[in-house]
Amino acid sequence: MIPEHQAHFRNLTSFLYRLAFLIVLTLGLVRAEGTSRLPYRTHSGYATTYQLEAGWNLIGINLNLDEASKNLLQDKWAMALDQSSKAYAINGDLAASQACWIFCQTAETITLSGSLPPEDFNFAASLKPGWNFVGPMVDSVVSGDGTIAWGWDGRCLYPTDTLLAGHGYFLYWSEDGQFESPKDTYLVIDLSEGPEAIDYPVSYLSAPPAGGWTEEYKTTNLVLRKIPAGTFTMGSPDGEIGRDNNETQHQVTLTKDFYVGVFEVTQKQWSLVMGNWPSHFSNADYRDSRPVEHVSYNDIRGSVAGSNWPANNAVDAGSFLGRLRNKTGLNLDLLTEAQWEYACRAGTTTALNSGKNLTDEERCGNIDEVGRYFYNGGDDGSADIDTSGGTATVGSYRPNRWGLYDMHGNVYEWCLDLSGDYHQEAQTDPPGSADESNRILRGGGYANDAQLCRSAKRSWDLPSERYYNVGFRLSVRQEH
Repeated sequence: MIPEHQAHFRNLTSFLYRLAFLIVLTLGLVRAEGTSRLPYRTHSGYATTYQLEAGWNLIGINLNLDEASKNLLQDKWAMALDQSSKAYAINGDLAASQACWIFCQTAETITLSGSLPPEDFNFAASLKPGWNFVGPMVDSVVSGDGTIAWGWDGRCLYPTDTLLAGHGYFLYWSEDGQFESPKDTYLVIDLSEGPEAIDYPVSYLSAPPAGGWTEEYKTTNLVLRKIPAGTFTMGSPDGEIGRDNNETQHQVTLTKDFYVGVFEVTQKQWSLVMGNWPSHFSNADYRDSRPVEHVSYNDIRGSVAGSNWPANNAVDAGSFLGRLRNKTGLNLDLLTEAQWEYACRAGTTTALNSGKNLTDEERCGNIDEVGRYFYNGGDDGSADIDTSGGTATVGSYRPNRWGLYDMHGNVYEWCLDLSGDYHQEAQTDPPGSADESNRILRGGGYANDAQLCRSAKRSWDLPSERYYNVGFRLSVRQEH
């Protein structure tokens, strides 16, 4: 008798063979350049917008579709499993919580519209024992003995226990299967009372608002996303275009969940905490939701107590973080370098968190999709330029799988760590060097070439320095 867990994997193997056959057959008929990445979705009323990449996209339906949307899926040759779950068929008549494959020759955007499912819609109750091809209504965590979920990263299937709304999954559902919609996926800090506020109210969301991350979340509210603990390979592989010798690959384990800013801290958010506008890009019509820049590590953490990392994580009371900590009660800080790369990659191993690599060290169309750099507007650094040049409005480009924007380009982001060489052996919660004078910068900026914006690229500077292309992103440490 075959043990139950082996039977599950035997069924998965058979299932994936059928999927591989379908993909090979289709690619034999039509070829497209590049590979796809996970689509992201935004809501506009009762509609869901998907950014599809060239190649295969696996999406989940989270509306009761209207006829126009069903016809659109039919025209796109959307492929879903039939009722027997044994064969794929072109089908646009999909119900809420079903998933489908869409193949695109070039990147494109589609919008599906319809009505919302009933408030009491029970996703778990819609599943059958065994394999399901589905997309959840809301972000969910799945658990239970024998329950297995596989997502699609644009290149291959990967195991996961976190299911994101708008994405499609292969889900093996067992009798012990459970879904939980975390109530604290997003942390929101209300800065609207400004620098004279006694405190800044803190709240939590289980999912993005129905209207998406509107302007208030880039100006008067700070929003951070919880990132699950995990293990990843830090650094870059030999042969990656633009690779530096200080990017030695090594395994890193982060043992605690942590929150990361969905966006870089903006000029308006800085002003509501500090009461000033230090940035170079000063056009008052556009500055509010641009990233704050021309701020030093010392401005953010302080030059006295704030200079002691990794000995401790204290900050100066009058610094940006000192004021935020005092008025929120949260352990806010910069990210460590390891946290930054883990959050940026979001499970990818490529040069960019879209699942793509560079095609050239200087100018690369794949960067155009994920961030502002020299060749898509960054070449104009005039102080009064609108957002067509210099820094872009935060969130202008595609986010990674965890919904984090502008991890590539726009502005470099200060990290906690002192600069230093990587250890080649596996590391757990690495705090960085203790013997250097420079602090780490990550992500590249608007004025840089493509190679400087890679996930693994390391830069650094003195903590007292201020530059027009250097800003930061916030983190909240979990103490348990």
